[in-house]
Amino acid sequence: MPTPDYILELRRVYGQGLLLLSGVCGVVLRDDLGPGGQHLLLGRRADTGRWSVPAGIVEPGEQPATTLVRELLEETRVLVLPERLAWVVTDPELVYPNGDRCQFVTSVFRCSYVSGEAEVGDEESSAVGWFPVDDLPELNEIQQRRIARALTDDDRCRFET
Repeated sequence: MPTPDYILELRRVYGQGLLLLSGVCGVVLRDDLGPGGQHLLLGRRADTGRWSVPAGIVEPGEQPATTLVRELLEETRVLVLPERLAWVVTDPELVYPNGDRCQFVTSVFRCSYVSGEAEVGDEESSAVGWFPVDDLPELNEIQQRRIARALTDDDRCRFET
């Protein structure tokens, strides 16, 4: 899904200044793909070419877990069940190629696979796939930390201080 309409409207009024936005991402685990234990769902971002956990922006009136389910289905064609909130963190500021600035307060959910075949569902990803948890492609530090927090056996949500 492209940039939500309400953000485009904010940009028309506010310009390229820093927007604080609510984001979600899902660390989706599946253990029925045969040898290799658990597998993790990743998407290759069309804008950067980097692998990441699927993510999205919470829209007005939407609950974060609902956003997550919607975004994952749109982006990966996979239906998930959010199991727990693993981490809430303010990510570093992003500056997009067009000069727009934003910063996300991201809710990281640990999710289980329900159904669907992983495939590219929209223009935000160039590839989607399942990877053994112990053999992931190169990921940046933010993605590694999101995954590590969700993979812990600690059921408590973590917060940065």
